[in-house]
Amino acid sequence: MNTDGQLAYQQVCDEPQQRMSEAQLMRQYLPLVKRAVSQLRSHCGAMLAIEDMEQIGMMALLESSRRYPGEYDNGFISFAGQRIRGAILDELRRQDWRPRPVRQQAHELNDVVRTLSRRLGREPKDLEVAAEMGLSHEAYRERLYASQAESMKSLDEMLSLGNDPIAGGNSVDQFILKKTLIKAMAKLNEREQLILSLYYQHELNLKEIAATLGLTETRICQLHKLAVAQLKGVLQQ
Repeated sequence: MNTDGQLAYQQVCDEPQQRMSEAQLMRQYLPLVKRAVSQLRSHCGAMLAIEDMEQIGMMALLESSRRYPGEYDNGFISFAGQRIRGAILDELRRQDWRPRPVRQQAHELNDVVRTLSRRLGREPKDLEVAAEMGLSHEAYRERLYASQAESMKSLDEMLSLGNDPIAGGNSVDQFILKKTLIKAMAKLNEREQLILSLYYQHELNLKEIAATLGLTETRICQLHKLAVAQLKGVLQQ
């Protein structure tokens, strides 16, 4: 979590708070919305304005406060944060943010990466992939992020199920599901676990994760999608 967001509700993290008014809720937990918008804005392209994303996030925050049982404790931060992210991604999906041309572009990107890997005998650099596709670096990054967002939404849904005190309405079922998620995560290799941790817990973007691990953004995107697919496979067993 970034420092500003952490300081904004540090007091809430330290001790449970009694129910507050909606105005107080917004003042106290607005950093959750700002954080989600900051992380997701690169995935939204021109589909959603920042102001629209923030509005969706604030509505999700209010809905979270109405649905969350008990006091606003540490669990509420996780619960609301996932619902805010989910609401923004749901709006992208509702607007058909991945129509057929975008899906075709994602397939084209994967094909180009495979072709360059065979030709060069190594993982291609991001600039090499962008040049092969005739794209500027920024246009290439937008396409890369769009191709990743669907798997990100899929994992968000899985993680929210294990932390949602409402879904299912059965605390025993929720406990079992959360334990299953933990076991499934443990079956991923160390690099896959690290990538998911850097993205979802430490909230680094693709560029930051690539710099941290010394890999290209293209490779991080591939590994992220692979990890999500493997996690889903384990859960479906």
